[in-house]
Amino acid sequence: MNDLTLNELEILVAVFARAGVEENAGDEGELMARIKQAHAERQELESMDFDDCLGGACKL
Repeated sequence: MNDLTLNELEILVAVFARAGVEENAGDEGELMARIKQAHAERQELESMDFDDCLGGACKL
C-alpha cells in the first residue's frame, strides 16, 4: 500500500472541509476522521528529528 504524503493528506482534509463533511456524517465522516488522524500522525513523524535516535535514545 502506498502511503499518502503530508501534502496529499492536507489536500484531502481541505477538500472534506470545503465539502462541509462533518465527522459524525456516516461513511464520509468516518473517512474524514481517518484522514485527519493519518494527517496528524504524518505531521508528527515528519517533525521528528531522527538525530535524537543516535546512541539508542530514539523516541520511536
